[in-house]
Parts: sequence; C-alpha cells; structure tokens
Amino acid sequence: MSTPSRADFAAFDAADGLAGFRDRFVVDDENRIYADGNSLGRLPRATVEQLSAVTTEWGERLVTGWADWIELPGRVGDRLAALLGAQSGEVLAADSTTVNLYKLAGATVSVRAGAVLTDASEFPTDRYVLAGLAEQHDRELLLLESDPIEGVRPEDLAQACDGRDVALVCLSHVSYRSGALADMRAITEVAHNAGALVIWDLSHSAGAVPVRLGACGVDFAVGCSYKYLNAGPGSPAYLFVRRDLQEGLRSPIQGWFGQRDQFAMGTAYEPAPGIERFLAGTPPVLGLVAVAAGVELVLEAGDEALREKSVALNQAAITLHDAWLAPLGFELGSPRDPDRRGGHVSVRHLEAWRVCRGLIERDVVPDFRAPDSVRLGFPPLYSRFVDVWDAFDRLRALVESEDHLDVDPTPARVT
Repeated sequence: MSTPSRADFAAFDAADGLAGFRDRFVVDDENRIYADGNSLGRLPRATVEQLSAVTTEWGERLVTGWADWIELPGRVGDRLAALLGAQSGEVLAADSTTVNLYKLAGATVSVRAGAVLTDASEFPTDRYVLAGLAEQHDRELLLLESDPIEGVRPEDLAQACDGRDVALVCLSHVSYRSGALADMRAITEVAHNAGALVIWDLSHSAGAVPVRLGACGVDFAVGCSYKYLNAGPGSPAYLFVRRDLQEGLRSPIQGWFGQRDQFAMGTAYEPAPGIERFLAGTPPVLGLVAVAAGVELVLEAGDEALREKSVALNQAAITLHDAWLAPLGFELGSPRDPDRRGGHVSVRHLEAWRVCRGLIERDVVPDFRAPDSVRLGFPPLYSRFVDVWDAFDRLRALVESEDHLDVDPTPARVT
C-alpha cells in the first residue's frame, strides 16, 4: 500500500468539520509547524479579548471588582466539571497541579492508613510530591513498574496491590512520555477493591480524550490547563473531589480562601463547606479568565469530535513513521492501538535530542523527553493534517541528510 501524499492529507483537511477552529487561534507563521501542543497550547483569540476586558475592568473598578472575581475558582471549576464528566461543585480552578496534588494526597493520607502507590514512570512532580508525603507521614511508597510504551494496565495495579495495605493510588490518565491511555474505569475499580482511593492526573488527557470522572467512580483528580485547554503558560490548574468525600477531608494548606467565614478574620481555622475547603490563597484572576476562555472552546467543539480527529491525526503520524522513519532507525514509542493512546505520539531514536533541536531549526516544534523520545503533539482544535505530513517530511529529510549530527549535543534546560 502506497504512502498517502500531501494532497491526500489536504483532502482530509477539506473534509474536517473542526477546521474552522484554527482561525480562532493566533497563528503568526504558517510555515512554522507546531507539534508541541501537548506541552503548551496555542493562544486563543478570545483570550486576548477577554484579558483586555478584565484589565480594563481592573483599571476602572479597582478593588471593587473582587465582588465578581472572588467566585471565579468555582465558576470556572463548574465549566471544567462539564468537560470532565463531573457535577457542579466538584471542581475548583486554582493553584498549580503540584500544589493541588499535595492538597488531595495530603488530605487523604492524613485520615487513611496504608501505603502510597504510583507508577515508577509517573511524571516527576507527582512522584516527588508523593515521596515527600510518604516520608512525612511515615508511609511506604510503592512504585509500580509499568510497560514503558503501553503504560499501566489494571492487572499491573492488581498485582502491585496484592497482599498490601494501600491507602492511595496516584496515576496519570495519559502517560507524559509514551502517550499511553490508561483504562480509568477498570483501574479505579481495581484500586477500590484493594481498599485504596485514587487520584488521577489529567494533565495530558483533558481536552484531548473524553474524561468521565463520575461514570468511572473517580475519587480525586488534578490537572493543568496550559496544554490541550490552551489557557497559557503557567495558567491555573484544577482539582476534583467527589462530592461524598469532600466533608471528610481537610486540606493540609489552610489558606484564608478555604476558611468557612473568610472575612471574619478569626483566629481559628474552620474549613469551608464543600469543594471550597480546598482553596488556599488569593485566586489569580487573569489566569482564571484565560482558563475559562480555553475551556469554552473545547466545550464548543465537543470532546467526542476532538477525540475522533485526534485519533485520525495520530494514525496519520504513525503511518508516516512506519513508511519514512522506521527505515532510518526510529521506533514508535507510543501504543499502536488508538484505544490505548492519548493525544500525542512519541518516536524514539538514539539521537533524539539532536533530532529535536534540528527540527526546531527547520521550523518544526516538537519536544524531547529523556532518554530517547521526540514527542509530537497535534491538538485537534487547530492542527491540520498537512501539518503532520510536513512535520514528518522535514523530519525524514533531516535524518536522511544526517544534518542532525551537526547539532550541538549539549543538553539545555528547556527543549
């Protein structure tokens, strides 16, 4: 079977029902192929307008604007809940993913005995937070060894929990390196059968794959908003706590926004009712406005439609990998089964760092993950099929010519 041509990919774009969303993002250079939306999403044009409006409001209203701004964490959280398959009053937009994970994991291990379990290949900040909490609370930290490409499977977790007293399991819905998509419902059920509660990190899944927290019986979740939700660098994260668990937990960060009677300025701390007890400090208003703008675009497009296009984009990428890159020494670093894969594709190569830097010099922007992966993310809201074709065509030319060997191999802090 012949490899599809660029004209074939252009025909896919012509039939794409989501194609019009691209015009709603800032794209300042059509020749520059952005394949790193799994790290930082593009800037929505609506965000520019809404940030301008709120800065004008700040200038005009000054401190009186807080009468409206103070409820933003919950209001934005409710819009996130609509996306994540949760109920109103179960999600807050606040702080960073790291801080939110600390809150939820810390609150849980404070009231439940047993070990803390995560994947040895889990995203570093999650492992660091859990290791610190395990040490602080004198708990055992269990590290599950999952398949580096296929990720955590329900049977892996069942084996890791067998014969152990586990209080808390923390896993990513989509692996940050390989893009492996975990079976949220089945894994949550395994954890519950073992007597554990579960925190899911949705950073690489929300906005890329459908998330159904309520239907899957999920206890807790955290995630960032700057990837597929397009809220901007360092934008506020979010947390989810199932409603029936809220009143029995107390955040380890006792900030004044989580106080029951905030403006009484009392000496004793009493947690606010419901999800608001997981607030801490003053919410970042500008960041929350950007989160709201990004989430509305995703809700408008619909997560099922986004998923369908994402699968097609990544299948196209795998087709080109097999035809063009495999003969050049590349290996696919992501699951082939689309039902087991999230929103990005990784390709592996011994010179992945040089390949990644060489691509950037050729106006293709992916990213590198140690030790040997080039991650390519084509978010369906604004990516075109011809972007996939052009990115892989330039990647093939780079390695065929061996120009990547001329790239400085010295590591940099940021790809």
